[in-house]
Amino acid sequence: MSTTIPRSNLVSDDLEARAIAWRRHLHANPELSFEEYETSAFVEETLQSFGGLEIERPVGNAVVARLRGSRPGKTVALRADIDALPIVEENDVPYASTRPGVMHACGHDGHTAMLLGAAQLLVERREELAGEIVFVFQHAEELPPGGARGVVDSGVLAGIDMIAGVHLLSNLETGHVSAVPGSVMAAADLFTLDILGSGGHGAFPHECIDPIAVAAQVITNLQQVVSRETDPFDSVVISVTTLEAGTARNVIPGSARIGGTVRTLSLARREEVRDAMERVIAGVTSAHRATYRFDYEVGYDPVVNDRDASAALQRAVVAELGEEALVEVQPVMGGEDFSAYGALAPAVFFWVGSANEALGTTFPHHHPRFDIDEAALRHGIAVFARTALDALA
Repeated sequence: MSTTIPRSNLVSDDLEARAIAWRRHLHANPELSFEEYETSAFVEETLQSFGGLEIERPVGNAVVARLRGSRPGKTVALRADIDALPIVEENDVPYASTRPGVMHACGHDGHTAMLLGAAQLLVERREELAGEIVFVFQHAEELPPGGARGVVDSGVLAGIDMIAGVHLLSNLETGHVSAVPGSVMAAADLFTLDILGSGGHGAFPHECIDPIAVAAQVITNLQQVVSRETDPFDSVVISVTTLEAGTARNVIPGSARIGGTVRTLSLARREEVRDAMERVIAGVTSAHRATYRFDYEVGYDPVVNDRDASAALQRAVVAELGEEALVEVQPVMGGEDFSAYGALAPAVFFWVGSANEALGTTFPHHHPRFDIDEAALRHGIAVFARTALDALA
C-alpha cells in the first residue's frame, strides 16, 4: 500500500473542490442510458460558465465542447461517459442517489467531473494551445448499441488526431494510473440458444427428447471451447448466465433456453469462438435428436490502445504524478463502447485508481455499494489536461 497519494500541481485545490462538488451532484441525480436529460443540461450549463467554448449537442444526450487554441495545430479529443445504471444504491452518504433504482455504480459521475475540470483548466490556459481540444461528454455507454457510435457518425470528431478516454478502477489503488498499449477491454457479445426437443410425461422420458438434458450437455461442452480450443495465454470467457425450461415438475418440456455472454480481446478470436460454439451446439443437439436456434449478438468491439497515444499519456502521468504512479493493469474482460473511437484516430483508454480501503471504496463496479475515493478526480483532471497541453504545445 502506498503511504502517500500524489498531488498534481497543475490542478488547484479550488478546482479539485469544484470537481468533487460536480461529482456529488451527478451522483445524487443519476439518469439511465438514453435518458440523461438533466445530466446533459447540467454539463452544458457548467461548460457555458467557463466561457470560450463552442458547445453543441450532436446526437442523443451527448454534449460536445470545442476549445480553439491561440494558433493552428492538431486536434485532440477527450471523452467521458455520463450515464448511470438500474441499481438500488446501498451507500449511506450525503450524496446518495435521490432516484430509486438508479445509481452511478460505475464511476461515470467521476469521469464527467474529471472532464469538466480538465475543460475549465484548459480554457484558462488557452493561450498556450496550438490547435483544438474537443471535450466529449458521451451518453449511453452502459446500454448497447451505446452512444459512441452515434457521436462518431455525427461527424463532430472528424479530423481529430488523437482521443483519450478515462475510467476509474475500484481494484486499483488511488494514486495509480494505467495506460498500456494493445487490448485493454474485451469485445462484449451476448447469445441466446433455444434447444428444441419433444416434451411429454416425466415418467416416460424414452418417449421424449429432453431439452433440459441436452442443455446440460451443451453447457458443459461449451466450456471445452475455452479450456481445450483456446491458447492458455489468450483470454476468452464464455459464461452461461440464464437457463429457462419447464413449468411443472412432472412434465418434460418441449424446449429450453440458454443465455449468456462471450468476451474476447480480438476480433479474430471473436469469430473463431462464435464458430466453435455453433459447431459444439450443432454436434450435441444432433447427437440427442434435438434441434436448435442460435442467436449471437455482436456487442462492442475490443478497446485497443494505440502505442503512440499510450506513450503520450504515460508521459503525462509521469510528468504530473511521478513515475511511481504509472502501473500496468492487465486487460479487463468487461466491454466499453469507447472502442468506436479507435477507427477515427489513435485512441488511448486509461485507468485511474480509486480504491481506498480506509474509505471503503473497494467494492466492484456495478455493485450497490460502489463508491470512489474522490482524491482520484484530481489525478484524472491532471492527466487529461497534461496530455492535451503536451499534444498542443
